Amino acid sequence: MPTYTAFIQDMWIATGSRDEIVATLRTVPPPPRASDLLVFDDASGRQIDFDLRESGEEADAPRPRGRPSLGVVAREVTLLPRHWDWLAAQPGGASAVLRRLVDEARKRDGSGRAGKDAAYHFLSAIAGDRPRFEEATRALYADDRDRFAALMADWPVGIRNHALALAFGGEAA
Repeated sequence: MPTYTAFIQDMWIATGSRDEIVATLRTVPPPPRASDLLVFDDASGRQIDFDLRESGEEADAPRPRGRPSLGVVAREVTLLPRHWDWLAAQPGGASAVLRRLVDEARKRDGSGRAGKDAAYHFLSAIAGDRPRFEEATRALYADDRDRFAALMADWPVGIRNHALALAFGGEAA
């Protein structure tokens, strides 16, 4: 299940499922500026937005097609005819087979590149103007955990811990 992490300014608020994050953020007083609230997708490190309105307010919105509650996103894929033929012969349909192939490839990726990229996206959004950001990024991609942590030592603990968790595994903040 996808997880997300919320920060208000430099303070870690919560990590959890979409529903857990939304429920938590509904109980927190709104920050002075909307831009002070940042929510990140833990898989990619990219900033995302959640609709924090109560469910009664959401009733008037048109329901999107597909399965957005599962995180399904429709996009175009271009393949050669032989690829479509092979996909059509597989059990479960083309989408299920493509998801399975992508998941298997992600598991085989022993380089940890996805975690480092997620940490980079996260830090670019929340800490790109902090001292030693560029040096920390170099240490991140050099796979130097100790230097990466040392360069972030005086950054807010929630930011530092979440970046380390994204990059090298473990628990966030």
